[in-house]
Amino acid sequence: MDMQTETSNPLKSLEQFGQSPWLDFIERNFLTEGLQALIERDGLKGMTSNPSIFEKAMGHGTNYDAGFKELAAKGDVDAQTIYESLAIQDIQKAADMLLPVYHATNKVDGYVSLEVSPYLALRTDDTIAEARRLWKMVGRDNLMVKVPGTHQGTPAIRTLIGEGMNINVTLLFSQQAYKDVAEAFIAGLEDFKAKGGDVSRVASVASFFVSRIDAQIDKQIDKNLEAGGTDVPDLKRIRGKVAIANAKLAYQHFLSLISSDRWKALGGAGAMPQRLLWASTGTKDKAYSDVLYVEGLIGRDTVNTMPPATMDAFRDHGKPAEALTVGVDDAKEVLATAKRLGLNLDKVTSDLVDDGVKQFAKAADDLLGAVAAKRNAMLGDTLVTVSSSLPKDMGEAVEKSLDSWREAGKVRQLWAHDSSIWTGQDEGKWLAWLDIVNDRIADLAQLQLFQDSVKEGGFTDVLLLGMGGSSLGPEVLAETYGKRGGFPTLHVLDSTDPQQIAAFEKKVTLATTLVIVSSKSGGTLEPNILKAYFFDAMQKAVGAGKAAEHFVAVTDPGSHMQEVAEKDGFRNIFYGDPGIGGRYSVLSNFGMVPAAAMGLDLDQFLNSAALMVRACAAGTPPLQNPGVQLGAVIGIGATTGRDKVTITASPGIADVGAWLEQLLAESTGKEGHGIVPVDNEPLADASHYGTDRVFAYLRMRDAPDAAQEKAVEALKAAGQPVVTVEMATTLQLGQMFFLWEFATAVAGSIIGIDAFNQPDVEASKIATKKLTSAYNDSGKLPDETPFLTDGAIQLFSDPKNAGELAKAGNTLAAVMKAHLARVGAGDYAALLAYIQRTPENIALLQELRTGIRDAKKVATVAEFGPRFLHSTGQAYKGGPNSGVFTQVTATDAADLAVPGERYTFSVVKAAQARGDFDVLAERGRRALRVHITGDLQAGLKTLATAIRGAL
Repeated sequence: MDMQTETSNPLKSLEQFGQSPWLDFIERNFLTEGLQALIERDGLKGMTSNPSIFEKAMGHGTNYDAGFKELAAKGDVDAQTIYESLAIQDIQKAADMLLPVYHATNKVDGYVSLEVSPYLALRTDDTIAEARRLWKMVGRDNLMVKVPGTHQGTPAIRTLIGEGMNINVTLLFSQQAYKDVAEAFIAGLEDFKAKGGDVSRVASVASFFVSRIDAQIDKQIDKNLEAGGTDVPDLKRIRGKVAIANAKLAYQHFLSLISSDRWKALGGAGAMPQRLLWASTGTKDKAYSDVLYVEGLIGRDTVNTMPPATMDAFRDHGKPAEALTVGVDDAKEVLATAKRLGLNLDKVTSDLVDDGVKQFAKAADDLLGAVAAKRNAMLGDTLVTVSSSLPKDMGEAVEKSLDSWREAGKVRQLWAHDSSIWTGQDEGKWLAWLDIVNDRIADLAQLQLFQDSVKEGGFTDVLLLGMGGSSLGPEVLAETYGKRGGFPTLHVLDSTDPQQIAAFEKKVTLATTLVIVSSKSGGTLEPNILKAYFFDAMQKAVGAGKAAEHFVAVTDPGSHMQEVAEKDGFRNIFYGDPGIGGRYSVLSNFGMVPAAAMGLDLDQFLNSAALMVRACAAGTPPLQNPGVQLGAVIGIGATTGRDKVTITASPGIADVGAWLEQLLAESTGKEGHGIVPVDNEPLADASHYGTDRVFAYLRMRDAPDAAQEKAVEALKAAGQPVVTVEMATTLQLGQMFFLWEFATAVAGSIIGIDAFNQPDVEASKIATKKLTSAYNDSGKLPDETPFLTDGAIQLFSDPKNAGELAKAGNTLAAVMKAHLARVGAGDYAALLAYIQRTPENIALLQELRTGIRDAKKVATVAEFGPRFLHSTGQAYKGGPNSGVFTQVTATDAADLAVPGERYTFSVVKAAQARGDFDVLAERGRRALRVHITGDLQAGLKTLATAIRGAL
């Protein structure tokens, strides 16, 4: 700004007319280089700020970089906290510099204003709480808290004035809104006085916006002028005059107020009037004088807050003179003419309030977005990143979705546990995972004590017994991090297959094994019977009196598993949070207890995860929020025909896909909608894919796979949508977990479903329980009859599917050909094998699925039962009816008893398979069950030959 030293400075002359010039600007360098000169030379008496001003200051250039780095040195915080910290520092410094003005004017001037969050403009109680918080944080007597003069803001103004707070009421456009605010101010002062408060220390201004009114009215005038007619002279006469006329009449109301008996009672106690502050005084129409809204609004007991350019202009050529009390009748006539001409000032002012709320919120989004971008850039490789390569139409849809989330404030709603962003049912009670990282950091000492005790206990192995959310996350930890020096090896058993159970029992040395029984509900069948089996085995290995010392439970408070653990005297019981569903529980004790047992550095792991929690925080707008960005891609994909997310991961983090399958499938696959996750399907060239996929590339930045990189780039070049989630080190796995949890919740909202229930998983459990109960009653499972037997192979299905497939012929080959012929474009083929999960069997399923993909050009999934029942099974039954299912079962070569039960593990597995198939049939799925009665490997070979022949 140019500085004028002459005594004829028009800015300084304003005080002769009782008006105080304030500056509508704040910026860190300006506080040290320009503010004091304005105070001394121009008679500047106050300052105002808003998100738009701070966005320009913080978001551009390097003036705040030192502040960012200073904060970062103290520890990472989210964008909202960074902004607040830096803004409050500026506000405090400005307040300190204006303090002499505050004292010299006996508290009339010398104020600096800080705005409550624009997001709260329509929420009274939140506005009050936010104002109180800011008032306390700034801690300066010459602070004014800016509160919007909306219908919801007005009662907050009365409350805050009644508490002795200085308030700058903003977003006033209409005379009626000003009158309402003035009443709230007086009533608030009366409340404060009645409580014994010193009203002489309470200051307030009512910010009446000016130029925006002319901008809108003049648009209407110009439109009417183009139409011509007899009103043209009147339209031309009032163009550019409505805003000042409106302000003059508001000032008349102010004059009547301060002459009222009611005000005199307060004034006699030392109260200062609530001055009108003219805001939005920069001229927007270049046809008008650049000082129009300064010269036209000069009057006693008022403030004009000017942007820097307007202040410079008035200093240069402004002509100060009394204006507000001049031409009042003319002002009335201007407004009367405007009304007669149908220019509807009331609607304009109402629309301006609505638009102002939106614009202030957008400015806040821009501000926080700029801060978040700088934070993320400063974090560099320590933060997992999200990037997308999308077809044009999908990219546009994602951008539209992100903007919709911004406008609706849905990120803040999500963090506020607002169920309305999903279906408005009970989703809000399932969001404790949002805070679990900070919760576990706070409880780190307990986990570390447990970790130390495991190390000191000399255990060689940790065997975790669980299903779904209780097992898949720990499995990722075990596979990704491997054995840690000085700590036992973590093994995860999530199967009822007797051969697999026996293999795990042989893999560990029970006498030096710690068993973690993990079950949220405590009533899930598999963890309970696995616990019974291994507790019995442990008693035999170490003695009945010592077995319990080898057992730890992780369960929700009050569960059946807690009762069991307490009765048996387990070594430890760790509790989950009932507000977290299983698939969102990996960062809770369900993941962190096994992580502690295997020797993971939990301090590093959780504090790294917290970086992503803060990156996805409520104050980070969608465009800079990695969780919303990722969620928008997969959510829009699911609603536009790309409902299969194909997961491909760098070798070092390959097992993440198995965890991610459950998260996506159970959260989104229901009510005929959702995402079908496709994990571990080898990448092929683009000709193998249709238009029904989104590819999620989980990339290790420092250890990518060259062939995988080439394949992904080819997919991008072919126009396939690829979203890349990139990690620098495996330490950032916790970030990956939280990122995908957040993204999945966002995707569920976009799809329009409850992202936290799993109705079809429950249906399978019910069907299984009926069958196991039947076995306990009769000693056998209900009879079933194959619709075809071909050697050692039996084929089963529901009547509809069986009738359709039986027409193909009386051989396995013929039926398989007819079955797979039902796979069409946009479908997926599923191989669901209730057999031991060995490397050999995994390889066979991989070979078969790849052959199906190549021949049919469709997505494929290959899963082992019963573990997928607690994972992808939800999407297969409740998601889109686009799956063609081949279930594989077998007569087990060996069986294991379940202690205390009539049924065996083979019976349980058979019941689970049949229950699974029954629900698929109920849902009208295209399903075939292939049962191998003889040698398993021979039967698998026969099935593989039939599938290859069918293709």
